[in-house]
Formats: sequence, structure tokens, C-alpha cells
Amino acid sequence: MRKLKNKELNRLSVEDFKMSKKTPLIVVLDNIRSLNNIGSVFRTCDAFLIEKIYLCGITAKPPHKDIHKTALGSTDSVAWEYIEDTLELIEKLKANNIKIISIEQVESATMLQDFTPENNITYAIVFGNEVKGVAQDVVSTSDIVIEIPQYGTKHSLNISVSAGVVIWDIFCKLNS
Repeated sequence: MRKLKNKELNRLSVEDFKMSKKTPLIVVLDNIRSLNNIGSVFRTCDAFLIEKIYLCGITAKPPHKDIHKTALGSTDSVAWEYIEDTLELIEKLKANNIKIISIEQVESATMLQDFTPENNITYAIVFGNEVKGVAQDVVSTSDIVIEIPQYGTKHSLNISVSAGVVIWDIFCKLNS
């Protein structure tokens, strides 16, 4: 096997990305403190043609050198917006018939492998703070809460890893 060269990867230009049909997923970052995590989530959202990212609360906004370091330009391709109050955003999204999914460990959570997205529905996936997780008021307002099953001693994944796992899983299910 031979590794592909960059010019063989058929990458979209930023303009082509913006005009592409998007995956009906919106990502909400609820008080993410690490700029590297924010940049990594942008890159994952670019990879899977995510509709939009909302940055909420203390989550930093581009342009910022530490976001750029991991985003590698995806802050230019992926649509994003800053909204200070996460709960206010969630209520606005719900009013527009967007289903809210929080990624959190809660009583009666749906395990990721058991979640089947519906066609013709747009989902907003909320990822929470590295220490405190998704705010309880946002969890309480969510239509569903999904947990990523974990079998080791920590039961905690980095937010950018969680985003990669969840976005990839739902992307595959929507495109199967």
C-alpha cells in the first residue's frame, strides 16, 4: 500500500464546503474551556459536513491562535456562531423543531449504540464543560441524553474525543 499525497485526497475548497449538502447535525459547545478542544471539534465538524457549531458561555471564539492550531483552517469552512446563554439557544433550537441531544452520564441515558436517529430531523448535540459536563438545566431541557459506554476505570473522555465518537456514530447511522 502507498500513502496518498495531499493532492490525491479530493479535498473540498472552503467555497465548495459551504455549498455542500450538510449532515443534519448542529454541535453546541457548552462552556468548553480548552481552546485546543474547540479547534479539534471544528476539525471533526469539517470532516463530517456538520451544519453549524454554536459556541456558548465561556467557550472561546475564533480567531484565536490556540483554536487555529488544532482547527487547521476549519473555522473558515464550518459555520459557527457565539450565543452566550446555552439554555436560551436550546429553547430557540427546540422552537425550530430541532431535537436536542445532550452527551452526558445521567439516569436512564440512552447508550450511543442504542440510539437510532430519525430521517428528516435535525439534531443539535450538546457537549459540556471538561469538568462539570453539560449544565443540568440544559440536560433537563434535552429531548434525549446519550451516554458513550465506557468500560475502564475513568468513565470520562476528553470532549474532543467524545465529539469525534458521537459525530462519527450518528453520521454513519444517518448515511447507512
